Amino acid sequence: MNVYDGERMGEMLDAEGMVATSNPDDADVVVLNTCHIREKAAEKVYSDIGRLRRSDGSSPTIAVAGCVAQAEGAEITRRAPSVDVVVGPQAYHRLPSMLETAAKGERAIDTDMPPNSKFGVLPSRPKQPRPTAFLTVQEGCDKFCTYCVVPYTRGAEISRKWGAIVDEAKALVDGGVKEITLLGQNVNAWMGEDDKGREQGLDGLIRELDKIAGLERIRYTTSHPNDMTQGLIDAHGEVESLMPYLHLPVQSGSNPILQAMNRSHSAESYLAILEKVRDARPGIAISGDFIVGFPGESDEDFEATMAIVEAANYSQAFSFKYSPRPGTPAATMEQQIPREVMDERLQRLQALLNRQQSDFNAATLGKRTQILLERKGKKPGQLVGKSPWLQSVHIDGANHEIGDMVTVDIISAGPNSLSGALV
Repeated sequence: MNVYDGERMGEMLDAEGMVATSNPDDADVVVLNTCHIREKAAEKVYSDIGRLRRSDGSSPTIAVAGCVAQAEGAEITRRAPSVDVVVGPQAYHRLPSMLETAAKGERAIDTDMPPNSKFGVLPSRPKQPRPTAFLTVQEGCDKFCTYCVVPYTRGAEISRKWGAIVDEAKALVDGGVKEITLLGQNVNAWMGEDDKGREQGLDGLIRELDKIAGLERIRYTTSHPNDMTQGLIDAHGEVESLMPYLHLPVQSGSNPILQAMNRSHSAESYLAILEKVRDARPGIAISGDFIVGFPGESDEDFEATMAIVEAANYSQAFSFKYSPRPGTPAATMEQQIPREVMDERLQRLQALLNRQQSDFNAATLGKRTQILLERKGKKPGQLVGKSPWLQSVHIDGANHEIGDMVTVDIISAGPNSLSGALV
């Protein structure tokens, strides 16, 4: 979602006549788009601000955007007086006018959270430089997991209008995009009325996007187990363009820890959902998220997490040590877990997840599949594309271009990527 927001801010500044540069030393304006989900990500903002100071003592105009700006606006201005603009994730459509204010020597701060207004103001999407694109359809969260800052930095759940989403998707495809990933903090909570006034969920939206000529692939992330409807499960088996990949975070395999996290699902109900999804789409790749060391997590609780990983059998997963976030209920809970215990548990969990990922990749050896070429590889003539299961596949693509959909046989599999031979 931050990639999408960053692209939209860049498009707005392009429309103002600015030109992007990859070298901060050449920049008149630097926008730091930030994440507040973990302490390390938030602290990185301040070190980045310090690095922007040049040898002569000057700095470019600095704008801090995103969730750190939303959560720590006053703290940013106190700790980093060189910051000229502070803008939250629901107000970044005002960035150009805020930069005008900064150019007059006035600091500009906007962390308002008006519902859905930015999408009606953002400019239409220009032609995209890649064959894949993100498209935000839902923002915010009403789940209030006890470890998470999202409800406070992104606000309540809101769903973009059906017509606006379809129009943006068509514009992306007209500009050369072949794969769209639908985004939301709880993307499968999206709800809206279609062009005939009928209530639709995410499955209905996906079926509508499937009708767009030239849109060959659809993905979505990130989902919550409680919003995994039967209609969405059925879509995985019935909509050919919906890729066989599902990111469905569980966070822990321990029911007491899930209850303390306010996750409102159990280990058993989560595994039941995966069983239904696999019945609908055999061979689907499942990924997830895990937090180790949540306050009060015992050895037995952690072993329950290892057990659910074994039962779920992931193609890939993201795992993190618990990071207390200011203002969340978990930050003040008793029984905070020592760092060394979290380190040991994370190493064990990641070893298991890495083995599962390697096994999943190895199981694709000999398969014939299509990949969408997305970028150049490190070797001359090499191109890299994504399989339907979101694996990176390297090919010798001297006679092909980025954006081509090609058929390959998978001839080798490593822990993080595959190699394919063109058919």
